Amino acid sequence: MTLWSGRFEEVPDDVLWGFTVDTSDRRLLVDDITGSIAHVHMLGTTGIVSETEAATIGDGLSAILDEAWADSFEFKDGDEDVHSAVERRLTELVGIVAAKLHTGRSRNDQICLDIRLYLRRSAHVRVDQIKSLIRSLVDQAENVGDAVSPSYTHLQQAQAIPFAHHLLAYAWMLKRDADRFTDMCERVDVSPLGASASGGSSLPLDPDQTAALMGFANTFDNSLDAVASRDFVSEYAFCCAQTMVTLSRLSEELILWATTEFDWVSYPDRHTTGSSAMPHKKNPDMAELVRGKSAIVLGAASGLLILQKGLPMTYNRDLQEDKNLVFQADDATGGSLVALAAMIEGAEFHPREPTRWVTALDLAEVLVERGVPFRIAHEVIGVLVSDLVADGRTMDQLTGADLVAAHRLFTIDDVQWSNPRTSMERRITPGGGSMASVNRQLEDLKTYLG
Repeated sequence: MTLWSGRFEEVPDDVLWGFTVDTSDRRLLVDDITGSIAHVHMLGTTGIVSETEAATIGDGLSAILDEAWADSFEFKDGDEDVHSAVERRLTELVGIVAAKLHTGRSRNDQICLDIRLYLRRSAHVRVDQIKSLIRSLVDQAENVGDAVSPSYTHLQQAQAIPFAHHLLAYAWMLKRDADRFTDMCERVDVSPLGASASGGSSLPLDPDQTAALMGFANTFDNSLDAVASRDFVSEYAFCCAQTMVTLSRLSEELILWATTEFDWVSYPDRHTTGSSAMPHKKNPDMAELVRGKSAIVLGAASGLLILQKGLPMTYNRDLQEDKNLVFQADDATGGSLVALAAMIEGAEFHPREPTRWVTALDLAEVLVERGVPFRIAHEVIGVLVSDLVADGRTMDQLTGADLVAAHRLFTIDDVQWSNPRTSMERRITPGGGSMASVNRQLEDLKTYLG
């Protein structure tokens, strides 16, 4: 069913139909009906259609909405898009009066409305999923207690920290990801209904009324902008992309930690896969797929920007492609959040303690506390490390005598500061890698999670 056949003497060619019809908008069915119910209510209250006609159409739409929620709505091959499918079904239910539904409306403002309704709903789901993942990280941070692990720079052991501190770093990154979805909802929360094809309508439409009925905080200021702009779609895709970057980084570590070389984590069989050739293998495939899906989401976000860059005002058919891209990004993000939450919930973390080399900075800071300029203290410890390596020794074999020989302000007892756990416990920087900091973070994150 097309909504534009009056101008044409020929039916659409199969080639045109196959190339131009995109069924991805079918997932907007609930949103399309929701917008139509608000629209016809406004048509009735403004007198553009009679109250009886508005009630009849509204009842038909409500019945279709029930079908949509029950997943019993049937699309047909002749439905050009979700809008025409709804109008076709409405005609089947209420007859010719259904033809008045599209009064004062264009598919241009209608599809923009549908996407805004969808993204507003979806954003709340993503925030909830992100919070579930944060909750998994918080629970595991509590489970590992005061286990000490190395932090890394350049994939080299750097400083001793509570392993919980490492897990909570991702919790804070994810909180910002959730905040971005929440922030972008302010810009999505604008109803475009009433902009019509591009320039509005000569009919006495009431955009404020339809906006209020759908729970929108704002209406459009410029009808051209209302139907032509897709920056809110790009922004949503960016929120997905940045979240997936966070998830991809987390996945990389979940993969590394599961290797024999690290052996920091064990996953239950139900969250891993095997090899068709090597019987001993147990692979963290969900994390690997999340890492791979991040490429899809980044590509979709980039594609949405490129899609818009050369479009003149207002609506152009190119914009049909925005739905495929944003749905792709949204689906991958939602699935990845669920997968990683499950992996982390089922994981058993057992990080290895760092080598004593990670206390080199602590020894330098001991000298700093005694008045030695940091650059000189850094050089003193650097020479000490070099001498130990040259002698074939490690920091585990450091003696008090070595320290006294390295600098006159060291004492034999200062060798105690070469213990990674001591290094962690004496750290006082707010937000730093100490158990006191971890406990504060846990409290703050639990408050955030409610």
